[in-house]
Amino acid sequence: MKILGISAFYHDSAAALVVDSEIIAAAQEERFTRIKHDPSFPANAVKFCLEKAKLTAEDLDYVVFYEKPLLKLERLLENYVAFAPSGFNSLVSAISEWSGKKSAIKQAILNNLKGFRGKSLFLEHHESHAASAFFPSPFEKAAVITIDGVGEWATSSIGIGEGNKIKILKEMKYPHSLGLLYSAFTYYTGFKVNSGEYKLMGLAPYGKPVWADVIREKLVKIYDDGSIQLDLSYFNYCQGLTMTGKKFDDLFGGPPRKPESHITAREMDIAASIQVVTEEIMQKMARYAKEITGCDRLCLAGGVALNCSSNGKLQKEKIFKDIWVQPASGDAGGALGSALFVNYQLLEEKRVIDPALRKDFQKGSFLGNSYTTEEIREYLEQKQINFRQFSDRSNLMDYLSGELKQGKVIGLFQGRMEYGPRALGGRSIIGNPMLQDMQTRINLKIKFRESFRPFAPAVLAEDAAEYFDFDAESPYMLMVAPVNQKYLFQLSPEEQETLKNHPDLLKRLNIPRSKLQAITHIDNSARLQTVDKERNPFFYDLLRTFKSKTGCPVLVNTSFNIRGEPIVCSPEDALNCFCHTDMDLLVLENIVITEKNRQIQDSESYKKTFVLD
Repeated sequence: MKILGISAFYHDSAAALVVDSEIIAAAQEERFTRIKHDPSFPANAVKFCLEKAKLTAEDLDYVVFYEKPLLKLERLLENYVAFAPSGFNSLVSAISEWSGKKSAIKQAILNNLKGFRGKSLFLEHHESHAASAFFPSPFEKAAVITIDGVGEWATSSIGIGEGNKIKILKEMKYPHSLGLLYSAFTYYTGFKVNSGEYKLMGLAPYGKPVWADVIREKLVKIYDDGSIQLDLSYFNYCQGLTMTGKKFDDLFGGPPRKPESHITAREMDIAASIQVVTEEIMQKMARYAKEITGCDRLCLAGGVALNCSSNGKLQKEKIFKDIWVQPASGDAGGALGSALFVNYQLLEEKRVIDPALRKDFQKGSFLGNSYTTEEIREYLEQKQINFRQFSDRSNLMDYLSGELKQGKVIGLFQGRMEYGPRALGGRSIIGNPMLQDMQTRINLKIKFRESFRPFAPAVLAEDAAEYFDFDAESPYMLMVAPVNQKYLFQLSPEEQETLKNHPDLLKRLNIPRSKLQAITHIDNSARLQTVDKERNPFFYDLLRTFKSKTGCPVLVNTSFNIRGEPIVCSPEDALNCFCHTDMDLLVLENIVITEKNRQIQDSESYKKTFVLD
């Protein structure tokens, strides 16, 4: 069976192809169009998936859309009736979208898949999320939790997966939503909804949760099962074009922060407060899920499942023995989930699990495109780019490790592109975590982003427990854990005071906190990626060689892009990014480039204009 899953028309459009129960390919449309969070029909991603499998549209048995458009339209109309007439402008905006591309999804599929003669199916949004969480997981049986803003009506769900079946047991419905609550605070603190939530999470450790009780008392009633009830009088997303209203502003002492303006202690404390409340809700939901399913393993998906801090707290609480989070937990993952749902749930294909192996089916999430050395050479020679090619893998690892030891920052482009928002060593920028200025340098000189943003450590899986208070695996960079005490510095009273309370974020960042300064966040935590040889052999070998030179099995790993752009997709994207930043080296498979190309730097086809996100 050949099944193509599609998500589109909200944000992070994507396509995924499953053939005979195997995930063959999956990619987000933004990587090809270079439009961040591109919501358009994923024509390029579809083309890539079919080419990867050497198929045409005529070969497909099913094309599956990740949600039910008519059910979503029903919710929009009922929402307007409930808030009429105040929601008229919001309704007009929504209907204008639905009267165009969204109401003609089936036709869009036919227009973009010429020759397709199979069946078109539409699933519910949270069914797709649940399927993306459970079916690729290494578990025969598990509780399944999905949490996001809203699908059709559902905003969260609890279910159970067993074998090749998923059953949704409970749902929380719009307008009460943990995802929308978190997005409201994302908007209020000056970040962009549906893309800036991770910035709010990264800002939280700088503040104190002084507003947490206010949030609990005024905004949200939290029940023991993790369900919530929002006081909608504080919010504007039901009837307006913003997330919050005047009553919300009054409660927190002023209007929302303007994007790109100075971040104050108020925003830090608000971020800390909503993060604490989010973690509380997720833990209650997890305990209830365990109670009603009787499972000792948990699968997570939905946009809120990308909240690494909450995931880390869940792992630490040991509510479940094991947790598996879908790497593409947001809407992009719905494409994969919808294809897998049809494969297992509807067509009843057998799902074979070997509990002894504890191996998932996500293939390290390296499901995107790749380029051969010959293709890369041909491109570079055409562009007259000087390069050095290594014929011996060990020599390449030795050279790169030596450069990293000296403080060089490397753009790493190798193997297949990652599916999901995290760079995992396929399309990454890497550096030496032991250097004090590495975080600020990469943020300001290479990524062109806010200086407070933390970097993730990639660590050899076998060494993770030595450096971090963590006893599981985190191959997809979706867990936060504390740095072990032995690697932390003893701070003077003055340094502790600066670290906790100084209003200037750069002053706080400049306080040396650990021997792994570049990956140690302000609260001594880190969003870690455990690297094993089976999933990621190139990156594993590089970490091993770096350890042999330095004694440290950890590298800084951040996504290969600059602010406002998607992660690089092609050698051309990688070369453009390299030439327009302060990166020192570019690695394209076994080819190394050290010289910036002046023609590319001056090219009008690549301008450093950054989208506010």
